[in-house]
Amino acid sequence: MVVAGLNGVILGYKRGLKRQYPRYVYLKFNGFSSESEASRLIGRRVVWRSGKGLKFIGKIVKLHGRKGVVIARFRTPLPGQAIGSRVVLVG
Repeated sequence: MVVAGLNGVILGYKRGLKRQYPRYVYLKFNGFSSESEASRLIGRRVVWRSGKGLKFIGKIVKLHGRKGVVIARFRTPLPGQAIGSRVVLVG
């Protein structure tokens, strides 16, 4: 069962060879180490809060690899300071 309030870490932006996509980020949540466990997170909302109190809302859209990493799409692009910080699962 997936619980709201679960913390995850932003690993980085989705990237291509010559471009990065700051609206798409890779997330890793504690306790989700396989593809089947992480698939339960798809469709859930996540929130990242900046140091100034701004709230960025995103949605988990797909899996990445087989180690429990997921990709989330945010409404507005995340700043570079977000990489390595925490996100919270809200729903």
